[in-house]
Amino acid sequence: MGFTQNDEHYLLVGTYTSPKSEGIYVYKFNSTTGDVTPVSKVTAGNPSYLAVSPDQSFVFAVNEDGNDKGSVAAYAFNKENGTLTFINKQPSGGDHPCYVAVDKSGRWVAVGNYTGGSLSILPVMVNGSLGTPQITPHVGSSVVKSRQEKPHVHATVFSPDNKFLFVPDLGIDKVMVYAFNAGSGKLDPQEPVTTPPGAGPRHFTFHPNGKFAYLAEELTADVSAYTYEDGTLTFIQRISALPEGFSGNKSGADLHVSPDGRFLYASNRGTSNNIAIFSIDKRSGKLTPVGHQSTLGEIPRNFNFDPSGNFLLVANQNSDNIVIFKRNAKTGMLEDTGKRIEVGKPVCIKWIAGEKNNK
Repeated sequence: MGFTQNDEHYLLVGTYTSPKSEGIYVYKFNSTTGDVTPVSKVTAGNPSYLAVSPDQSFVFAVNEDGNDKGSVAAYAFNKENGTLTFINKQPSGGDHPCYVAVDKSGRWVAVGNYTGGSLSILPVMVNGSLGTPQITPHVGSSVVKSRQEKPHVHATVFSPDNKFLFVPDLGIDKVMVYAFNAGSGKLDPQEPVTTPPGAGPRHFTFHPNGKFAYLAEELTADVSAYTYEDGTLTFIQRISALPEGFSGNKSGADLHVSPDGRFLYASNRGTSNNIAIFSIDKRSGKLTPVGHQSTLGEIPRNFNFDPSGNFLLVANQNSDNIVIFKRNAKTGMLEDTGKRIEVGKPVCIKWIAGEKNNK
């Protein structure tokens, strides 16, 4: 089956298992037409978040379970036929792991345990299997008692130079910062970044130029912008991702910078169900609101650009579908293509980019 042209890519979707979903789904996506073809699936329990190894040979998935059953699984990915093969599974070191990332060397996996309030670093063996986790617990709480009664780790993001790990913790209103040793997998705590009380740090991303970073704050639906240099974040601005005058239920979720570095997109759940679009000042990193696009579904938990940057795909968790938008590279605005992927409780969208086939 392999790729015949470089505008075809594999699309991987992590889900919450439900009557309409069995695990991880693989599709083929055409970056010229926006067309999607189902390829394969693998059965797994609540594989809500995925990460792809740098060489695209392995895929790692959390199993977002509680009662000491939280785990992370490794799969081999076959680029010829687009299938996943289970390798092994390890405990994640805490309940409800909700995020997984691979470091730039491909030798370490970082997992965030939401209910467990901890993060784990697991070694990746040559065959892609995962070793025993090194667990780092967080401590503390904050002002929103219903959501911030204890630590809730929501993401684990490696810096572009692979020397630091940034860990947004919704429960303690901090982004914990660790120096990361890619030789040993050891973490060394640095000065954390503190958000306003009740902000609820959730997802975090770097600008393609490596000089700026952005934080989605779930409880206020704000986005914070920072300059970044050698492990240090310096605050630039905080801006709402909600439409002006919005008074409903706030629930910020995901955020991504477009591949060309010109726009930042942030998803709003709650009663808003839209994507906020901001232009990025290339000199300062500052954000300016451009507009909002309805996600045409409920609970847009995660979204992602295709490798070309021409399309933006939104996983509407409660609508059991992924909506495919065409992106205007000049204005940043989104337009519904009318194309949908029907899949139960989609939570995470990842890509394995196609390579030109010269055969």
